[in-house]
Amino acid sequence: MFLAIFFALLGSIGALAGAALLLRFPDAVRTRLLPCLVAYATGTLLGAAFLGMIPKALERVAPLAVSGTVLAGIVLFFLLEKLVLWRHCHDRDCAVHGRQGGKLILIGDAFHNFVDGVVIAAAFLISVPVGIATALAVIAHEIPQELGDFAILLASGMAKSRAFATNLLSSLATIPGVLLGWFWLDEMRGAIPYILALSAASFIYIAVADLVPGLHQRTGARATLLQLALMLAGIATIAVFRLGH
Repeated sequence: MFLAIFFALLGSIGALAGAALLLRFPDAVRTRLLPCLVAYATGTLLGAAFLGMIPKALERVAPLAVSGTVLAGIVLFFLLEKLVLWRHCHDRDCAVHGRQGGKLILIGDAFHNFVDGVVIAAAFLISVPVGIATALAVIAHEIPQELGDFAILLASGMAKSRAFATNLLSSLATIPGVLLGWFWLDEMRGAIPYILALSAASFIYIAVADLVPGLHQRTGARATLLQLALMLAGIATIAVFRLGH
C-alpha cells in the first residue's frame, strides 16, 4: 500500500511541480516543449493500456468480458467528456473550458485525480511492475495537463500563488482515490480485472481523443518523426518496467 501511496503522491504533486517549473520557462521554449511532452505521454498511456492493464485483465477473465469492458469504458469517457469532467486541456484557448472558467477546471481535475488514484491502487494490487508502469503513465500525462490547467487559471485572472495552491488541492484527490481503491479492491479482488479494463479504456481514450489531435496540429516530416520517436520512447519506458520483470 505504501508504494501505491508514494507513486500516487509522485504522480499528483510531482506532476504539479513539473508543470509549475515549466511555467518559469519563456513562452517560446514552453510552446516547443509541450508537444514533446504530449507525444511522450501518448506513448506511455498506450503502452500502459496495451502492455500492462489489458494483458493482466485477460489473465483473470474471459477475453469478451475484457474487450466489452474496454468498449463500454470508451463510451463512458466520451459521455464524461461531454459533461466536461474528463477533458484534458493543454491550451488556454480551449473552446469548452474557456467558457466555463477556472472552477470547472479544478472540479474536473480533482475528479480525474481521484480516478487516477483508484487506477494506481488496482495496478499495484496486481503487481509492483504493473503499478510502477501505470504510475509512470499517469505522471507523464499529468504534467502537460497541469500545465494547461495553469494556463487557463492564469488566463482567467487568478494569481500564480493561488493557481498553484488550488491546483495542489485538486491534485491531492489522488490520495483518497488510492486508499479507497486499495481497501475496496482488496476486499473485492474479482472486480480488479474490470477496473483494469476500465482504466485501460481511460488511458486509450485520453491518448487518442485528447492528445493525438493536438499532435496532428504540427505537420511536417521533422515534427512527425520527433513525435513518433517520443511516442515510441514512452511505450519503451512502460515496456522496460512491465516486460522487464
